[in-house]
Amino acid sequence: MSRRELLDVVVVGAGVVGAAAALAFARDGLNVALVEAREPAPWRREVPDLRVYAFAPDNAALLADLGVWNAVCAARVQPYRAMRIWDAAGGDAFAFDADHFARRELGWIVEHGLLVDRLWAALPAAGVQLLCPERVTGLEPGRPERGAEGATLELGSGRRLRARLVLAADGADSQLRTLAGVETAGHDYSQRGLVAFIETEQPHRDTCWQRFLPGGPLAFLPFAAIDAGAPPGGGHCSSIVWTLPEAEAARQLALADAPFLVELERAFDGPLGALRAVSKRAAFPLRRQLARAQVAGRIAIVGDAAHVVHPLAGQGVNLGLRDVAALRVSVAAAMSRGGDIAAPAQLARWARERRSENTVAAYAFDGLNKLFSNDAVAATLLRGPLLGMAGKLPPLTRVLWRRAAGL
Repeated sequence: MSRRELLDVVVVGAGVVGAAAALAFARDGLNVALVEAREPAPWRREVPDLRVYAFAPDNAALLADLGVWNAVCAARVQPYRAMRIWDAAGGDAFAFDADHFARRELGWIVEHGLLVDRLWAALPAAGVQLLCPERVTGLEPGRPERGAEGATLELGSGRRLRARLVLAADGADSQLRTLAGVETAGHDYSQRGLVAFIETEQPHRDTCWQRFLPGGPLAFLPFAAIDAGAPPGGGHCSSIVWTLPEAEAARQLALADAPFLVELERAFDGPLGALRAVSKRAAFPLRRQLARAQVAGRIAIVGDAAHVVHPLAGQGVNLGLRDVAALRVSVAAAMSRGGDIAAPAQLARWARERRSENTVAAYAFDGLNKLFSNDAVAATLLRGPLLGMAGKLPPLTRVLWRRAAGL
């Protein structure tokens, strides 16, 4: 690559969102470089990644278009066909299944590490120039309204890259976002999400189960068999995400398996029978964080660099990939007109659309967490009836699911 070459796109950060963005733009015929600080560990079937996503149909379609989804499915995915949500304080459950929408599944539970592994495997054939290990140390944002043809990135190795469009996809603590001068606003929930894989006495029935508790929601997400030789169907493995106050999360992490499982069974209240731990436990801090802008000159901010949301609805990676899909449409429209792929008005339209959806989602999940993660009398009296009412209104159920599914 020439030191003076003007690339079409540089993506900084090669997680799920960044790698998908680089692959998408390369497959659309653009000259793309991808900058990443460290190479991911190879995915291994026998050591499942504790970080999983409830992957939405629109994003499965995106990965299918990029030629990656079949490879992910061939490795390990778990379709989920039903959801059941209820409150520990009582009231009816909010439940629905794929039949409501004439679909085979509502979505898929997929490991983060597997998605990254298969996306990275597809990069060379698409012509993506991967710079790893490498990091960004300086930025000239290249404001097109001032006639700048490209943004310039200075890398730790001393190399400089110029591109018409640069994507900041380097996570919640994005260095590129900071260099672009974009601030964030947020809220620390003082909670942690405890994650583990659990084997259940009863089959999970391809169902996502979520019980709201005063300390935070507890979710059991159906997971494909970890053992490659396990018989198909009737799965008994689930990925759990248990939102807990920080001190309680630390206490639960310190427990041996036996007392931890006693407390987990009590919290979940038994719909899947006796429980057995089949992995280590981990916990990660929870916060809401929104970038105050998603564009700075020729820099577009996507994924966790733009928005971090509460995991109770499993929408984090889905929102990030929708940033990419919408930007891909915007860039394709500019290319068809022979225009600048990072023209100010065009990037501003993309940013307004995405920031609006991301902000609504972040505050909606924030509100749900506040309503369901406390034991105040008023909130307790409201929660059960609200869930039961939602379950009895099929049009509302359809609207909520279609929004979450990106359809």
